Amino acid sequence: MEINEIRNYCLNCVNKPCSNKGCPLGNDIPSFIHEEDIQRAFEILCNTTVLPALCGKICPHTKQCQGSCIRGIKGESVSIGEMESYIGDESLNNNYEIPKKIDKRLTNKKVAVIGSGPAGLTCAAFLAKKGIQVKIYEKHSKLGGLLVYGIPDFRLDRKIVKKTVDKILELGIEFETNKELGRDINLQELIKDYDALCLAIGANEPNITLEGSNVLSGNKLLEDINSEIKVTDFKNKKVAVSGGGNVAMDASRTLVKLGADVTVIYRRAEEQMPAEKKEIQEAKEEGVKFLFLNNIVSVDSENNKIECIKTKLVQKEGETRLSPVDIEGSNYKMDMDYVVLATGSKVNAKLIEKEGIETDKYGYVKIDNNHKTSIPKVYASGDLSGTKATVAFAARSGRDTAESIIEELVK
Repeated sequence: MEINEIRNYCLNCVNKPCSNKGCPLGNDIPSFIHEEDIQRAFEILCNTTVLPALCGKICPHTKQCQGSCIRGIKGESVSIGEMESYIGDESLNNNYEIPKKIDKRLTNKKVAVIGSGPAGLTCAAFLAKKGIQVKIYEKHSKLGGLLVYGIPDFRLDRKIVKKTVDKILELGIEFETNKELGRDINLQELIKDYDALCLAIGANEPNITLEGSNVLSGNKLLEDINSEIKVTDFKNKKVAVSGGGNVAMDASRTLVKLGADVTVIYRRAEEQMPAEKKEIQEAKEEGVKFLFLNNIVSVDSENNKIECIKTKLVQKEGETRLSPVDIEGSNYKMDMDYVVLATGSKVNAKLIEKEGIETDKYGYVKIDNNHKTSIPKVYASGDLSGTKATVAFAARSGRDTAESIIEELVK
């Protein structure tokens, strides 16, 4: 759709279900869609986000904002993602500034943000907008976290990520790269120099649930490839990718581009895959094969085989989502050179324990309603604290954390 067509197609609903129900960030969607002055539309977005050029491209819109669009009840939803992406791109191309709202009570305050993914960048930006002196510490050589090291460049252009990060840094944010928590920096030393700290290092540790020398982590695989670290030669190799989310799609599409014969094995049905529909379709078009209602139960690395079992979906009491159950006696084996697990990741428990931070029963950093951890002055944000693993939810967590820090610092 043309931009004006999108604008005219939007009903400008009074109750704004796309914003209030669908958007994790609560972006004022009808307002930025109907604002004809693009710079003003960008400023409307800046009230709630600093990542429009990115979220407009990679958010699962059909499951979030567009999934709540009134237009979608009887027809096509408004192309919200397309409009947000357009406004975000225009802001970068025309060098629109992120508006500041300086609070003189905060200009002498200093906050460190550890990690520069969506949560860390957003937290840093909303702190800096108020005049707080912010410094980001990042373990990699580039800022961006999973935006650079987790999402393949064929899905998210690195140049747009770089421009977005630079736009955020223009708020006056300082940074240091190649500074890893637990190796180069530690909380107790940083606490001495800052009024508050925000931990936003993600939950990127491999969640290995199958054993075998040829079993790989999807997150680690993508990180190594995007870091330009030499990885295994996958050309003409058979690879099974276990999982149904966007990491599974990113890993499988990346592997196909490296010459692998890829089969995604998912224990539920296709319509239950959490991945965005367009990502699934593009994976199919690129040659990725899918095996639904199946699950990998073991890996025979020595003989390059995997054992699978067929599953069926049942409705369990107290659960809204159908659950996969193994079909007894349906086991079978397949030839497979590698298995890539894309079934989630977890917090670096050793690091968190070393830093003396309390965790919850799921292994995430324990926070209160204000994102405070068990250590005074230290806050946690994003996947590290158990936020839903999407860019928009991580960014919302970063913004909420910034607001909590600001509220504490003005007391």
